[in-house]
Amino acid sequence: MRTFLEQWAIQIINTIPRFLAALIIFLVSIYVARVLRNLLKKVLERRNAPVHITKLLIQTVYWAMLVIGLLTALERIFDVTAFLAGLGILGLTIGFALQDVMKNLAAGIILLIQKPFSLGDEINIEGFDGTILSIDLRATEIETFDGRIVTIPNAAMLTSAIVNYTRANRRRVDIQLVVSKADDTEMIRKSVLVAIQAIPGFVSEPASTVLFQRISDNSINLICYFWIDLTRTNPQDAQETAFSLLKEEFEQGGITLSPKIHPPI
Repeated sequence: MRTFLEQWAIQIINTIPRFLAALIIFLVSIYVARVLRNLLKKVLERRNAPVHITKLLIQTVYWAMLVIGLLTALERIFDVTAFLAGLGILGLTIGFALQDVMKNLAAGIILLIQKPFSLGDEINIEGFDGTILSIDLRATEIETFDGRIVTIPNAAMLTSAIVNYTRANRRRVDIQLVVSKADDTEMIRKSVLVAIQAIPGFVSEPASTVLFQRISDNSINLICYFWIDLTRTNPQDAQETAFSLLKEEFEQGGITLSPKIHPPI
């Protein structure tokens, strides 16, 4: 009996350092988890991330660090490898089933951190032109300019080229025109350059350009490039105004006009 008690006491004494080491590791993991949580919160708030997503991300990081710290601490006391190996088979099965979800989740986190667009921005993605309605951890919702609601997985958003119209202060507008071959090309050029200056939001830099592209039996095709200030107008309104101004200018100059409006690029 005495021998048994002595052995038991020796085992307890030998275990105390491992318990202390485990406790220290767990306390350090709590500290690190809090530091990372606060740091991530500041980053997301600085980028104006949605509140519910900010809370979800900081809590995910916090608890992930605690779990890692707990497992590391327990490893000091007993072998948790066998236990985790048993869980690994189940985790692998679940992982395969949820791989698309996790891929979109990871992409959503990256998009929130990089922030290539914000709510209300007008963008082009995957062939869709529209306005950002919502951004969550799985997908991004866009309302196209013709009224359709499009939901695009975040993984696709992350790997596709995104054109953000809103972040540009200026934008080029293109107008294609067809005029009579009998009219003087230099007079046509001057008339176009004069007319577009009256467009609200027109900017002189970069300089406007008129290019003659093709001559047929009875007509000449040309294209006009000019730039607008997006804070004062939009490409659609600028094109409509340009057509009205050009029609009026050409009528006064006796130029025969057959316009073809070119969609915004």
